[in-house]
Amino acid sequence: MTIKNQSLSALNSARLRLSTALCATMLAVSLAVVPMAQAEARAAPESFADLAEQISPSVVNITTSTMVAAPANQGPMFPDGSPFSDLFRDFGFPNGPTGPQGPQTPRRSNALGSGFVISEDGYIVTNNHVIEGADEIEIEFFSGDKLKAKLIGTDPKTDIALLKVESDKPLPFVKFGDSDKMRVGDWVMAMGNPLGQGFSVSAGIISARNRELSGTYDDYLQTDAAINRGNSGGPLFDMAGEVVGVNTAILSPNGGSIGIGFSMASNVVNKVVGQLKEFGETRRGWLGVKIQDVTPDMAEAMGIAKPEGAMVSEVPDGPAKEAGMLAGDIIISFDGGEVKDTRDLVRRVADAPVGEAVRVTVLRAGKSETLLVTLGRRELAEGEAVPAAVTAPQDQEKELLGMVVTPVTPGLSTEMGLPTGTAGLIVKSITEDSSAFEKGLRAGDLIVEAGQLPVTSLSDLETRIDEAKAAGRKSVLLLIRRGGEPRFVALPLE
Repeated sequence: MTIKNQSLSALNSARLRLSTALCATMLAVSLAVVPMAQAEARAAPESFADLAEQISPSVVNITTSTMVAAPANQGPMFPDGSPFSDLFRDFGFPNGPTGPQGPQTPRRSNALGSGFVISEDGYIVTNNHVIEGADEIEIEFFSGDKLKAKLIGTDPKTDIALLKVESDKPLPFVKFGDSDKMRVGDWVMAMGNPLGQGFSVSAGIISARNRELSGTYDDYLQTDAAINRGNSGGPLFDMAGEVVGVNTAILSPNGGSIGIGFSMASNVVNKVVGQLKEFGETRRGWLGVKIQDVTPDMAEAMGIAKPEGAMVSEVPDGPAKEAGMLAGDIIISFDGGEVKDTRDLVRRVADAPVGEAVRVTVLRAGKSETLLVTLGRRELAEGEAVPAAVTAPQDQEKELLGMVVTPVTPGLSTEMGLPTGTAGLIVKSITEDSSAFEKGLRAGDLIVEAGQLPVTSLSDLETRIDEAKAAGRKSVLLLIRRGGEPRFVALPLE
């Protein structure tokens, strides 16, 4: 009995030692694994100060100036030579209604934005909507120096503009980075002139990639780095101090940053800037087809394994038709690169040089066929004015019925948070003693109809007003939207 108990005691002791050894081994393994897992993730920067100090001199504030018509009826009306003219001149109406400073005198409207220098000889990148319609552009550098800038060219489709300043000394500049290498979760830093407060830095991470807002060539990096009005055109930096995006838009219910900002990817911007610098305009490739995405149902019906590629729905006269492409073809490869969907194809074609012969592989009747297509130029095919915007656009805004109105542009639509494809006229400002103000119209309202017909340009509204007057009407019926809600307003014809 004693021997048996001793044996059991020895066995239990051995089990205890084995268990302890196993636990120690497992603990050692776990301790060895944890540091390895932690080493794979990048730690947050201890400070952004060194990076901010390095790149700040290359970031600029941009002030634009535009001449607009002054609203009428800003002061009391008195005949020339009236004794009351001197009296009211002392109370804010310097020269009366007919003097050189009277209500009919044009005034200047200023706007603020941001940008960054990309070469020591003074090329500067910003957003198109920052300088659109401006007749004067002033650049303020981090040092406090100010220089006048001239417009080299713009690309409204990506909301990018290229400016140039002349300096008697080399300017500090930054380089474009590779936006395709950015990963969700990577640290980034935004710089600019938010709400006109001057040079400001904010930091965050990449929240998402390949975002699309409203443009054909959209490729936005989404970030939670604080971006507000005035940041437009400013750079988004990676931790190496290279520009990976141009801050362009925010998604917000109140107009302020809520952590959803969008920066046009540097790989898109770099190509656009190269063309603007060389030609003063964009020169995108044109295939000449109408396309649509391949859906799972379409793929199943055609016996295709995956719903990939771009289905050709129509082939009008153009490069593709000359090369033998047919409606019903599915484009699966362009210039040696796989085509995933229509968006992918549009970008690939746009990036290809005009006049270059490229190989396009299509699926036709279940078999692949390669065509040699010589690309045309999209801007010419679409009938766009060339160059796109080297000279300032005319009639971008006008004073009508006590309101200064301007057509909705992609940049303005994004800035104001309007839905994609919104058309109409934005009320930029309004005279407080006008009938329009009395009827409840306010700055920021969107005019979508006049005389029960759509309005998308200044001439549309002018035509509706003229038609109403010719018909002997005393007012014109407007349909406006404010915060997405529609409302009809009968506006008196003054």
